[in-house]
Amino acid sequence: MAETIKGADGKVRCKWCESTTQYINYHDSEWGYPVSDDQRLFEKICLEGFQSGLSWRTILAKRDNFRDAFKCFDFYKVAKFTQRDINRLLNDKGIVRHRGKIEATINNAICAIQLVKREGSLASFFWRYEPDPGSLTEPQTVSTTLESVKLAKDLKQLGWKFVGPTTAYAFMQAMGLVNDHAEGCVIRKKVELARKNFTRP
Repeated sequence: MAETIKGADGKVRCKWCESTTQYINYHDSEWGYPVSDDQRLFEKICLEGFQSGLSWRTILAKRDNFRDAFKCFDFYKVAKFTQRDINRLLNDKGIVRHRGKIEATINNAICAIQLVKREGSLASFFWRYEPDPGSLTEPQTVSTTLESVKLAKDLKQLGWKFVGPTTAYAFMQAMGLVNDHAEGCVIRKKVELARKNFTRP
């Protein structure tokens, strides 16, 4: 069972919040709330790819820099990046300077445009992988699910890169496709209400 911790404000939250104060606002206002905005969905799946082998703390601390570097993750703009942009990004100390991940983000932007043309939106595609809540395990006890494995496989078949099953599940947790807040966490019921009132694309 996922553990909780009582914060300085007396509120009980998921235990991972204690790692850094930066996590508290992210946990309380973003993590797990359902998202249908294509730009935010694209940003998140790209940042989860950058996180591979690192901690989310590292990425969160650099998120504003990533947004500046990648045109706020407007995939129509990122798809037009050239070798000159790649060189610029490789010299940008404000982001994670990993050539493979940078090139994957540009590649994925091109794939995102193709996916929007086919599906109408990224949201309509991603939300197709929302699992049945009744099939879920206890919060924060798994790093992949059948749905995240399928999502990763389908994305790879469509040409996406750096989107393995673990990355896909972290994306699903963050974007509200599952409510993985711990039982007893002050945000769990808020996220559940938001999911209940959310109009699926």
